Amino acid sequence: MEIREVQAIIESLLFAAGEPVELDRIADIVDVDKKSLKEIIKKMMDSYNYEKRGIHIIRLEDSYQMCTRGEYHDYVSMLMQPRRKMQLSNAAIEVLAIVAYKQPVTRSEIEHIRGVNCDYIVNRLIERKFIEEVGRLKDAPGRPILFGTTDEFLRTFGIESVSDLPEFDSLAADDDLQQMEIETIDEAKKNQSEQLEIDNINTEDTVDLTKKKTESNDIDEMNNIGEK
Repeated sequence: MEIREVQAIIESLLFAAGEPVELDRIADIVDVDKKSLKEIIKKMMDSYNYEKRGIHIIRLEDSYQMCTRGEYHDYVSMLMQPRRKMQLSNAAIEVLAIVAYKQPVTRSEIEHIRGVNCDYIVNRLIERKFIEEVGRLKDAPGRPILFGTTDEFLRTFGIESVSDLPEFDSLAADDDLQQMEIETIDEAKKNQSEQLEIDNINTEDTVDLTKKKTESNDIDEMNNIGEK
């Protein structure tokens, strides 16, 4: 089979699927080994990008999907019915981050990290198709469910793989640095406040001392007049 025909078949498959298609599945259909298939799809992706086509192929872990280009979103939205934007709460983002970095992870592990019950948030993230069940923990009582992120998560946040996530240690270091800066600012404010109180006390003492000295001088002057 010629490469152009293989490309045409891949294009048809991705267009018809409308969702990510695993590389193994494509390889089975076109009867091409996965290494060669990756190279073919890579050339297709480069060709779409070079020609600045209205569609492009994106990679999501070991799957591929055909999508419209983001820069033409405004035009596509004129055709499609607008969908209500659903924003994630801070709590949902925290849970999603825990799953992304710790996956596979159980519900109890998530709750242990956050310190609160997370049943509602986990269920909402499952409904949004950002996380899913990826198995069960065999060595624990009750064999709790393990959760992991989905292709929808990758697509929404614009990354190919969870390995592309920022290093957790660097994020933690940034948080520590930010906390350190906050503590330093608070300490500076505290010292400034304490110094201001000291200055006020010294000012009051100086005024009081001056007042007493003035009164003393007045008394001495009156005594001198009396003696005269």
